[in-house]
Amino acid sequence: MAWDWVQQGRAVLVDVRTDAEREWVGYVPGAVPLAWKQWPGMQPNPGFDDGVRSLLRGDGRPLLMLCRSGARSIAAARRATELGATAYNVLEGFEGDLDEHGQRGRRGGWRCRGLPWRQN
Repeated sequence: MAWDWVQQGRAVLVDVRTDAEREWVGYVPGAVPLAWKQWPGMQPNPGFDDGVRSLLRGDGRPLLMLCRSGARSIAAARRATELGATAYNVLEGFEGDLDEHGQRGRRGGWRCRGLPWRQN
């Protein structure tokens, strides 16, 4: 459903993963890169609030927050909501849940579901 909304122009996809994750693991073309936490150290991104505010200056479309597994994006969506956005968490994230071998990318997630993505 998230990709459908983006394709229809009904929502903005916001990738809240770190720059390193997008660079090494892959990214969704057209998604707005806005890290919730920063690498290294996974400290909160001090520019997150301003980034959300700049998206609010647009046309009022909902923000769809995407992270690795759907966990960080919950907090990012909550914060965006506090800032006045209509924001949703993308369930399963980009890489999905861990499988029986402790690996991501095979059990749910944006990539596993065959949605558009690229890798550098």
